[in-house]
Amino acid sequence: MTHDQIFKALADPTRRTIFERLATSGHNASELREGLSISQPAMSQHLAVLRAAGLVREQRQGRFVNYEVDPDGLASIGEWLAKYRAYWPARIDDLKTLLKDMDQ
Repeated sequence: MTHDQIFKALADPTRRTIFERLATSGHNASELREGLSISQPAMSQHLAVLRAAGLVREQRQGRFVNYEVDPDGLASIGEWLAKYRAYWPARIDDLKTLLKDMDQ
């Protein structure tokens, strides 16, 4: 799993919707399709992309497969974002200073 795979997986609005639903609780593919106008094969493809990116994991229960968010995938995103958290406050302060200087 790479950061590129994660962001590419989440770039699709349908996959983001699926991921957001799974963030609240686990669901099977049929439950995830409710309210979405996509076919079962399309849902399977979206889930495969999310699994490959490490964002979703599956758990078999009898003949059903339940999906849930994989915390390790979220941790990877958090680590990537942490590198940039320190960067933005300084840049915003520089921007504020520049805007004040432009007003004078």
